[in-house]
Amino acid sequence: MVEIELKTDEFELFRRYIYEKVGISLSDQKSTLIKGRLNKRVNQLGLSSFRGYYEYLIRDASGEELAFFVSAISTNVTSFFRESSQWVWLEKYLPQLIASKREKKIRIWSAGCSSGEEPYTILMFLQHHLSDFDQWDIKILATDISPKILSKAITGSYESKQLESLSKEMVIRSFEKVHSKSGIYYQVLPYLREKVMFRLYNLVTDPFFFKNRFDMVFCRNVMIYFDEPTRHDLIGRFGRVLPRGAPLFLGSSESLTAHRETFKLLGSSIYQRL
Repeated sequence: MVEIELKTDEFELFRRYIYEKVGISLSDQKSTLIKGRLNKRVNQLGLSSFRGYYEYLIRDASGEELAFFVSAISTNVTSFFRESSQWVWLEKYLPQLIASKREKKIRIWSAGCSSGEEPYTILMFLQHHLSDFDQWDIKILATDISPKILSKAITGSYESKQLESLSKEMVIRSFEKVHSKSGIYYQVLPYLREKVMFRLYNLVTDPFFFKNRFDMVFCRNVMIYFDEPTRHDLIGRFGRVLPRGAPLFLGSSESLTAHRETFKLLGSSIYQRL
């Protein structure tokens, strides 16, 4: 594989393009990351320069190359029951949510769902804490900008090491053990998978038009890729799809520096819609 140099002006082209398309803000230090993660792709396409790849990228009307580009420069790190303190808080909040319901209906948005651990964790949490779980109409909207990672999430298939944070009871209740030619894996049970609607969605450019408001929104470790104006706009949009009193969950390294009139800090990166 040929090592291709990423020139400063080429990096600037990528930086402007990704900001305009998906709101991701690349610092100067990300030049090395771009070069390292895309060098193989440039070689695969038989191109001799990153400028050639940039031109290939912007000419691709299908959007597939943009999706590849975003997946390459972002990090899809997730796990079941990540941010443990938030689940402790949610356990205390759940009775309040249940008491407020006239109908047994819950709607949740997992924004930036990656490979699916987050929305499936939400389901397992509700399954564990609702004695009449099967009587509830539960729907989780799980969105991400990467078609590749969404295709994995839809299958609900995981290796045993990915389930290490789950109790044996949860694994038995929520997964089926599958033997395949490539080995053993665990798949989320069909009746749980059907409660999750996976959608390709761009948080920055796609419209926030939803039939109903959400009872809570999870958007964890997504805004770290955005600059302050983009984060400010996104939080404002979340405020419009959450009813008063509903929680918004962010990643542990994320916080709200604005929108104090719309959201109040409740716990570890947990905010309440005012």
